[in-house]
Amino acid sequence: MEFKNKFIGLIGLGYWGKNILRNLHELGVLHTACDSDSGIVAERKKAFPGLHFTTSLDEMLKNPDIKALAISTPAATHHEIVKQSLLADKDVFVEKPLALTMKEGEELVALAAQGNRILMVGHILQYHPAVIKLKELISQGELGKVQYIYSNRLNIGKVRTEEDILWSFAPHDISVILMLLDEEPVKVSSFGGDYLSKEIYDTTLTTLEFKNGVKGHIFVNWLHPFKEGGGSIYSRPEITTIMG
Repeated sequence: MEFKNKFIGLIGLGYWGKNILRNLHELGVLHTACDSDSGIVAERKKAFPGLHFTTSLDEMLKNPDIKALAISTPAATHHEIVKQSLLADKDVFVEKPLALTMKEGEELVALAAQGNRILMVGHILQYHPAVIKLKELISQGELGKVQYIYSNRLNIGKVRTEEDILWSFAPHDISVILMLLDEEPVKVSSFGGDYLSKEIYDTTLTTLEFKNGVKGHIFVNWLHPFKEGGGSIYSRPEITTIMG
Protein backbone atom coordinates (compact mmCIF):
# COMPACT_ATOMS: atom_id res chain seq x y z
CA MET A 1 0.00 0.00 0.00
CA GLU A 2 1.20 3.53 -0.78
CA PHE A 3 1.40 5.63 2.38
CA LYS A 4 2.49 8.90 0.78
CA ASN A 5 0.98 11.83 2.70
CA LYS A 6 -0.69 9.36 5.07
CA PHE A 7 0.81 10.05 8.47
CA ILE A 8 -2.04 9.71 11.00
CA GLY A 9 -2.96 6.57 12.91
CA LEU A 10 -6.37 6.03 14.46
CA ILE A 11 -6.85 4.06 17.68
CA GLY A 12 -10.42 3.04 18.45
CA LEU A 13 -12.94 2.23 15.72
CA GLY A 14 -16.12 1.79 17.72
CA TYR A 15 -19.06 4.06 18.56
CA TRP A 16 -17.40 7.40 17.71
CA GLY A 17 -14.19 6.13 16.16
CA LYS A 18 -16.00 5.00 13.03
CA ASN A 19 -16.84 8.65 12.29
CA ILE A 20 -13.22 9.75 12.69
CA LEU A 21 -12.20 6.82 10.50
CA ARG A 22 -14.47 8.03 7.72
CA ASN A 23 -13.26 11.62 7.97
CA LEU A 24 -9.55 10.79 8.05
CA HIS A 25 -10.05 8.47 5.10
CA GLU A 26 -11.84 11.18 3.11
CA LEU A 27 -8.98 13.60 3.90
CA GLY A 28 -6.49 11.08 2.57
CA VAL A 29 -4.24 11.23 5.66
CA LEU A 30 -5.00 7.90 7.38
CA HIS A 31 -2.03 5.54 7.56
CA THR A 32 -3.36 2.78 9.83
CA ALA A 33 -6.54 2.14 11.82
CA CYS A 34 -6.42 0.12 15.04
CA ASP A 35 -8.83 -1.53 17.42
CA SER A 36 -8.24 -4.26 20.00
CA ASP A 37 -11.53 -5.92 19.00
CA SER A 38 -10.87 -8.11 15.95
CA GLY A 39 -14.61 -8.24 15.25
CA ILE A 40 -14.80 -4.45 14.90
CA VAL A 41 -11.69 -4.47 12.71
CA ALA A 42 -13.27 -7.09 10.42
CA GLU A 43 -16.43 -4.98 10.17
CA ARG A 44 -14.53 -1.80 9.31
CA LYS A 45 -12.45 -3.65 6.71
CA LYS A 46 -15.63 -4.43 4.81
CA ALA A 47 -16.56 -0.73 4.70
CA PHE A 48 -12.99 0.45 3.91
CA PRO A 49 -11.33 -2.42 2.03
CA GLY A 50 -8.37 -0.33 0.84
CA LEU A 51 -7.17 0.72 4.31
CA HIS A 52 -4.53 -0.87 6.50
CA PHE A 53 -5.90 -2.21 9.82
CA THR A 54 -4.29 -3.73 12.90
CA THR A 55 -5.22 -4.89 16.39
CA SER A 56 -1.79 -4.01 17.77
CA LEU A 57 -1.30 -0.72 19.62
CA ASP A 58 2.41 -1.48 19.82
CA GLU A 59 2.60 -1.60 16.03
CA MET A 60 1.14 1.91 15.86
CA LEU A 61 3.49 3.33 18.49
CA LYS A 62 6.65 1.87 16.90
CA ASN A 63 5.89 2.84 13.30
CA PRO A 64 8.09 5.87 12.43
CA ASP A 65 5.86 6.75 9.47
CA ILE A 66 2.94 7.47 11.81
CA LYS A 67 3.60 11.00 13.06
CA ALA A 68 0.31 11.59 14.89
CA LEU A 69 -2.38 9.52 16.56
CA ALA A 70 -6.10 10.14 16.90
CA ILE A 71 -7.53 8.33 19.93
CA SER A 72 -11.19 7.40 20.24
CA THR A 73 -11.20 4.66 22.86
CA PRO A 74 -13.21 4.38 26.10
CA ALA A 75 -12.54 7.31 28.43
CA ALA A 76 -10.97 5.13 31.11
CA THR A 77 -8.17 4.19 28.67
CA HIS A 78 -7.35 7.73 27.52
CA HIS A 79 -4.65 8.51 30.06
CA GLU A 80 -2.56 5.40 29.41
CA ILE A 81 -2.86 5.43 25.62
CA VAL A 82 -2.18 9.16 25.35
CA LYS A 83 0.81 8.79 27.68
CA GLN A 84 2.27 5.95 25.60
CA SER A 85 1.69 7.95 22.41
CA LEU A 86 3.44 11.06 23.72
CA LEU A 87 6.37 9.00 24.99
CA ALA A 88 6.59 7.48 21.48
CA ASP A 89 7.03 11.03 20.10
CA LYS A 90 3.62 11.21 18.44
CA ASP A 91 1.37 14.25 18.26
CA VAL A 92 -2.00 13.37 19.76
CA PHE A 93 -5.66 14.16 19.19
CA VAL A 94 -7.88 12.53 21.81
CA GLU A 95 -11.61 12.59 22.24
CA LYS A 96 -12.93 14.14 25.42
CA PRO A 97 -12.29 13.75 28.25
CA LEU A 98 -8.50 13.98 28.28
CA ALA A 99 -8.39 11.88 31.46
CA LEU A 100 -10.61 10.99 34.41
CA THR A 101 -8.62 12.81 37.11
CA MET A 102 -6.95 16.20 37.28
CA LYS A 103 -3.63 14.58 38.23
CA GLU A 104 -3.65 12.40 35.12
CA GLY A 105 -4.62 15.31 32.90
CA GLU A 106 -1.84 17.50 34.29
CA GLU A 107 0.66 14.70 33.72
CA LEU A 108 -0.29 14.44 30.05
CA VAL A 109 -0.10 18.20 29.52
CA ALA A 110 3.36 18.23 31.11
CA LEU A 111 4.53 15.31 28.96
CA ALA A 112 3.36 17.05 25.79
CA ALA A 113 5.17 20.24 26.77
CA GLN A 114 8.39 18.39 27.64
CA GLY A 115 8.39 16.57 24.31
CA ASN A 116 7.21 19.58 22.29
CA ARG A 117 4.27 17.51 21.09
CA ILE A 118 0.77 18.60 20.08
CA LEU A 119 -1.91 17.43 22.51
CA MET A 120 -5.44 18.33 21.44
CA VAL A 121 -8.76 17.32 22.99
CA GLY A 122 -11.78 16.93 20.72
CA HIS A 123 -14.01 19.73 22.02
CA ILE A 124 -15.97 19.76 18.77
CA LEU A 125 -18.45 22.52 19.63
CA GLN A 126 -15.68 25.12 19.77
CA TYR A 127 -15.51 24.81 15.98
CA HIS A 128 -19.25 25.06 15.33
CA PRO A 129 -20.00 28.17 13.21
CA ALA A 130 -22.82 29.25 15.54
CA VAL A 131 -20.59 29.08 18.62
CA ILE A 132 -17.78 30.92 16.82
CA LYS A 133 -20.23 33.66 15.81
CA LEU A 134 -21.59 33.89 19.35
CA LYS A 135 -18.06 34.27 20.70
CA GLU A 136 -17.51 37.09 18.20
CA LEU A 137 -20.69 38.88 19.28
CA ILE A 138 -19.80 38.62 22.96
CA SER A 139 -16.21 39.81 22.37
CA GLN A 140 -17.50 42.83 20.45
CA GLY A 141 -19.94 43.70 23.23
CA GLU A 142 -22.98 43.43 20.96
CA LEU A 143 -24.90 41.32 23.49
CA GLY A 144 -24.16 43.55 26.44
CA LYS A 145 -22.75 42.19 29.70
CA VAL A 146 -23.11 38.43 30.06
CA GLN A 147 -24.48 37.60 33.51
CA TYR A 148 -25.61 33.99 33.42
CA ILE A 149 -25.22 30.91 31.19
CA TYR A 150 -27.05 27.60 31.42
CA SER A 151 -27.08 24.43 29.39
CA ASN A 152 -28.99 21.16 29.39
CA ARG A 153 -27.80 17.95 27.73
CA LEU A 154 -30.38 15.24 28.26
CA ASN A 155 -30.91 11.92 26.54
CA ILE A 156 -32.11 8.35 26.91
CA GLY A 157 -29.71 5.95 25.28
CA LYS A 158 -26.20 4.60 25.58
CA VAL A 159 -25.32 4.25 29.26
CA ARG A 160 -21.62 4.15 30.12
CA THR A 161 -20.22 1.87 32.79
CA GLU A 162 -16.67 3.23 32.99
CA GLU A 163 -17.12 7.01 33.13
CA ASP A 164 -20.07 8.91 34.55
CA ILE A 165 -22.34 11.43 32.87
CA LEU A 166 -20.18 14.38 33.95
CA TRP A 167 -17.22 13.07 31.93
CA SER A 168 -19.35 11.84 29.04
CA PHE A 169 -21.77 14.72 28.37
CA ALA A 170 -20.69 17.83 30.30
CA PRO A 171 -17.26 18.45 28.66
CA HIS A 172 -19.05 19.84 25.59
CA ASP A 173 -20.84 22.50 27.59
CA ILE A 174 -17.90 23.29 29.87
CA SER A 175 -15.62 23.86 26.88
CA VAL A 176 -18.12 26.21 25.22
CA ILE A 177 -18.69 28.24 28.39
CA LEU A 178 -14.94 28.63 28.99
CA MET A 179 -14.48 29.63 25.35
CA LEU A 180 -17.24 32.23 25.44
CA LEU A 181 -16.10 33.82 28.70
CA ASP A 182 -12.37 33.41 28.01
CA GLU A 183 -11.57 32.70 31.64
CA GLU A 184 -11.61 29.85 34.13
CA PRO A 185 -14.08 29.65 37.03
CA VAL A 186 -13.00 30.50 40.56
CA LYS A 187 -15.48 28.05 42.08
CA VAL A 188 -17.00 24.82 40.77
CA SER A 189 -19.45 22.49 42.47
CA SER A 190 -21.23 19.41 41.15
CA PHE A 191 -23.61 16.84 42.55
CA GLY A 192 -25.74 14.06 41.12
CA GLY A 193 -27.18 10.59 41.45
CA ASP A 194 -25.90 7.09 40.67
CA TYR A 195 -29.01 5.05 39.98
CA LEU A 196 -27.92 2.27 37.62
CA SER A 197 -24.35 1.54 38.70
CA LYS A 198 -22.75 2.40 42.03
CA GLU A 199 -20.46 5.47 41.82
CA ILE A 200 -21.24 5.94 38.11
CA TYR A 201 -23.36 9.09 38.11
CA ASP A 202 -26.31 9.09 35.70
CA THR A 203 -27.25 12.73 36.29
CA THR A 204 -25.30 15.75 37.53
CA LEU A 205 -25.89 19.44 38.06
CA THR A 206 -22.73 21.55 37.91
CA THR A 207 -22.46 25.19 38.88
CA LEU A 208 -19.66 27.52 37.80
CA GLU A 209 -18.79 30.90 39.31
CA PHE A 210 -16.42 33.33 37.60
CA LYS A 211 -14.38 36.25 38.88
CA ASN A 212 -16.30 38.66 36.65
CA GLY A 213 -19.55 37.74 38.43
CA VAL A 214 -20.94 35.44 35.73
CA LYS A 215 -22.58 32.26 36.95
CA GLY A 216 -23.52 29.19 34.99
CA HIS A 217 -25.04 25.78 35.44
CA ILE A 218 -24.90 22.59 33.43
CA PHE A 219 -27.50 19.85 33.80
CA VAL A 220 -26.70 16.50 32.17
CA ASN A 221 -28.74 13.29 32.33
CA TRP A 222 -28.72 10.10 30.25
CA LEU A 223 -31.89 8.74 31.87
CA HIS A 224 -34.13 11.47 30.46
CA PRO A 225 -37.09 10.19 28.38
CA PHE A 226 -36.64 12.88 25.71
CA LYS A 227 -33.49 14.04 23.98
CA GLU A 228 -32.69 17.67 24.68
CA GLY A 229 -29.57 19.73 24.11
CA GLY A 230 -29.60 23.47 24.52
CA GLY A 231 -28.64 26.48 26.52
CA SER A 232 -29.00 30.20 26.88
CA ILE A 233 -26.99 33.22 27.83
CA TYR A 234 -28.65 35.89 29.92
CA SER A 235 -27.17 39.26 29.17
CA ARG A 236 -28.24 42.82 29.11
CA PRO A 237 -30.16 43.77 27.10
CA GLU A 238 -31.40 40.38 25.88
CA ILE A 239 -31.38 36.59 26.15
CA THR A 240 -29.52 34.76 23.41
CA THR A 241 -29.91 31.07 22.65
CA ILE A 242 -26.67 29.13 22.21
CA MET A 243 -27.91 25.75 21.05
CA GLY A 244 -31.35 24.68 19.96
